[in-house]
Amino acid sequence: MPSLLCAHVPWLRLAEHRSFILEERINPEVYLSADALDAMHWSAMSDFAAELAANQLSCTIHAPFMDLNPGSVDVAVRKVTAQRVEQTLRAAELLGARSVVFHPGYSRLTYGSVQDAWINSSIEFWSGYLQLVRNIGCRVALENIFEEEPSTLRRVLDGISDPVVGHCFDSGHFNMFGRVSLENWFAELGSFVIEAHLHDNHGHADEHLPVGDGQIDFGQVTGLLKRYAPQAVWTLEAHSRERLVRSLRAIQQYLEGE
Repeated sequence: MPSLLCAHVPWLRLAEHRSFILEERINPEVYLSADALDAMHWSAMSDFAAELAANQLSCTIHAPFMDLNPGSVDVAVRKVTAQRVEQTLRAAELLGARSVVFHPGYSRLTYGSVQDAWINSSIEFWSGYLQLVRNIGCRVALENIFEEEPSTLRRVLDGISDPVVGHCFDSGHFNMFGRVSLENWFAELGSFVIEAHLHDNHGHADEHLPVGDGQIDFGQVTGLLKRYAPQAVWTLEAHSRERLVRSLRAIQQYLEGE
């Protein structure tokens, strides 16, 4: 059993989903885009945190990611990334978020020839936030995006060597880009998993289909999560209410199964 079941909710669309979230008792993973952060009224976030607490709900956060890269070899890119990370961690403190998911920024096509530089920059970047993350009381989870195998994420996590920074396993991204078996991936990174993003596809596009509508074996995925990371948060990344309802229905068999 996961420690928490969440569902993806963009902050800029919270108004249209707020009643549904509260009435259906859904723990949100709040997605904060750069536009959302730039337009943020922090008092509104405090108000939402109070609503969640009053309804005994928890949350996680998905940080902005477009054009950001904590391991960039360009110091100016790292500076902008740091600004967004600090804004996101402020939101995590206000919301009392369990975890915050960040994209690591690695692509073999871009950084394959300077992999060591990217890894060292990533380790230095995240190591600078360890005390702040501890003070807030959340954890940081680095999500697999274009990673074909687990070695770069493993080297970053080993280099940081602090339990407040771990891994977010994304089933859809793994199905698109993974070039190793699920068993191999979890053997390397399973013990680092803080959160899992569960959504389906057919291996060619990031479709964000409901669980069971694509080709992913969620029996295997959830079985590995239960074995390696029984306390991980599971987040349904459905990009419409209709898909979320179907994913909530489909995930029940895996919540209840051994």
